[in-house]
Amino acid sequence: MNTPRQQLDYTQLKADISQWAQDVGFAQVGVSNIDLKEAGEHLNRWLAKGYHADMDYMHKHGTKRYHPEQLVPGTMRIISARLNYMDTAVKPYQKALKETQKAAVSRYALGRDYHKLMRNKLKKLAQKIESEIGELGYRVFSDSAPVMEKAVAEKAGLGWIGKHSNVINSKAGSYFFLGEIYTDLPLPPDQPQDFHCGSCTACMPACPTGAIVAPFQVDARRCISYLTIENHGAIPEHLRKPIGNRIYGCDDCQMVCPWNKFTQKTGEPDFSPRQNLDDIELLELFNWDEQEFLNKTEGSPIRRIGYESWQRNLAVALGNAETEPTIVDSLTEKLDTASEMVKEHIEWALQQHKK
Repeated sequence: MNTPRQQLDYTQLKADISQWAQDVGFAQVGVSNIDLKEAGEHLNRWLAKGYHADMDYMHKHGTKRYHPEQLVPGTMRIISARLNYMDTAVKPYQKALKETQKAAVSRYALGRDYHKLMRNKLKKLAQKIESEIGELGYRVFSDSAPVMEKAVAEKAGLGWIGKHSNVINSKAGSYFFLGEIYTDLPLPPDQPQDFHCGSCTACMPACPTGAIVAPFQVDARRCISYLTIENHGAIPEHLRKPIGNRIYGCDDCQMVCPWNKFTQKTGEPDFSPRQNLDDIELLELFNWDEQEFLNKTEGSPIRRIGYESWQRNLAVALGNAETEPTIVDSLTEKLDTASEMVKEHIEWALQQHKK
């Protein structure tokens, strides 16, 4: 028989939840209250500057993003969870950037798409809580709704938001995913971690396109992650050269962060590289036809961008590679079948090899 709500020891329950979270594979959980006013003000200033580019979803939900009780009525607390994703055995990202004939893929995208995996773990945790205390009002999220996951994680004590706008944990660096359980349980909130970036600004000059325009402010219009993933149009010509061989996302600001010397190896085998994406030639990827792309990216976050954006990204990377006849031949061969958008990038790439 479950204990009535008014008789629950919420401090003990919170400790139990932390253990149950580890049992399902999370590295850490914390609890946040639902006062996100400060984060909402920061978001609105960012939106007013147009830094969200064409990511309309960043504003179309209005105040629901920073008023959790509007998104899920009855919400009193948010359980924030982190899941490490770095396979420390893969080829270092720094090395991938130096091999211009090969692809540099953001480390989070080398293996399985995390969204479903994260949601399944969050549901298991919520169901475990429910099995112990009775009916629970909750919803789980993993980058799947207007949720300010970084601000929530910071308030829940999972880390602090660094100057590159990613969450940093003092014992684990920043290579982890975040997920949330909005709940009606009045759990005691955690204390936020102190800010530990100090005077360090290593991430800012490390950005290849200068997208970190000020501490805690990233202009998506210049960000390689936005340009290669969220953006479905042409990549502005002046930003193509700095992209180098980064074909999906960018880890440069995390790569130089001193806190990532504490990176924790993931316990999830599903996050290990698929299709040798940590060490693969650009040409091999560029020569995939659309069906091959769909087959080989099944279950991968890369599939979401679609074949056209994939070809666009690879054309830019090949334009930045060291000139070889096989590269010029492959680019030229694709001109006849490419879409107008991709064709523009192929022509740019061919131009680079004439210089």
